[in-house]
Amino acid sequence: MQSFGMKAVKSLMHLSLMFALAIVHEKACSAQEETTSPTAARLAPFKLDTKHLPNAIQIHERVASGGQPDGEQGFLELKELRFKTIVSVDGAKPDVAIARQFGLRYVHLPHGYSGIDPERVSELAKAIRDLDGPIYIHCHHGKHRSPAAAAVACISAGLIEPDPTCSILKLAGTSENYRGLFDVVKSAHRIAESSLDAIQPEFPESAKLPPMAVAMVDLERTYAQLEQLAHSQWKPSADHPALDPAHEALLLREQFTEMLRMESVVPRTVAFRKFLIESKSDAKLLEETLRMKKQEQNASPSAASRLSELFARISANCTNCHQQYRDAPIERKY
Repeated sequence: MQSFGMKAVKSLMHLSLMFALAIVHEKACSAQEETTSPTAARLAPFKLDTKHLPNAIQIHERVASGGQPDGEQGFLELKELRFKTIVSVDGAKPDVAIARQFGLRYVHLPHGYSGIDPERVSELAKAIRDLDGPIYIHCHHGKHRSPAAAAVACISAGLIEPDPTCSILKLAGTSENYRGLFDVVKSAHRIAESSLDAIQPEFPESAKLPPMAVAMVDLERTYAQLEQLAHSQWKPSADHPALDPAHEALLLREQFTEMLRMESVVPRTVAFRKFLIESKSDAKLLEETLRMKKQEQNASPSAASRLSELFARISANCTNCHQQYRDAPIERKY
């Protein structure tokens, strides 16, 4: 009974807080009509209790950060929470059609893991200042790019104070390996209203991306599915019964193969290409081992060990490549 009572109290507190945020939002909207300077919020960032919005965090009464909405239920939850605009900083193409069904506007302003260039920072700041709010900023998982984008945008627009300790990233669980994301948050400062007024961003629903970025999105999706299969001892889960482990490994191998053929990859360093070649080779071995395992009625312990070893090597290769070529801080000129 005591546990039930505590849960009830927590639920009431959460509802009260969300109601308070709605009131603050209405007051802020009214105040914004009277002044061009946003009022800095005193609200400390906190995690939202959501079911279909991964790692959702309320950063300011106008801005929340999180992962990609989980299907229609995710967009419905955004609507129920009274969000008006979704800003994706992910490389994947936004699901504009489903967002429209729920009366939500999509804006696609992607950035990488190495940081956020100054032009994109200004666009993000103008977006959260001028677009209909509240605004939900998301990447894929909501742990790295979106909290960084939301923090930098809010600081640059003057909605929150600078965050030199990167408290928002720490709350989101951002890995410290993403040095560029931490650097851009630490160095963020308010941009003058006149400077934001001067820029004229397009705010596209779906941005055009270079082939390499599109390829990385596809590869990341396949890798995530293989990771899920690895956690379930290489058996399809109840949530994704149609996933075939060997086929996913085949897709991963082909994706590494196609990347090696890209014009943007050919002139890259030998070390960069070596990462792709080794991963392609390990993906081929992973596929072959999975097909052998499928043919055996009782998979041997050695086969299971081999699968773990191969997937671990692919994972380590991806991590090492990202640290050297993707996550390194980009040069900033503010």
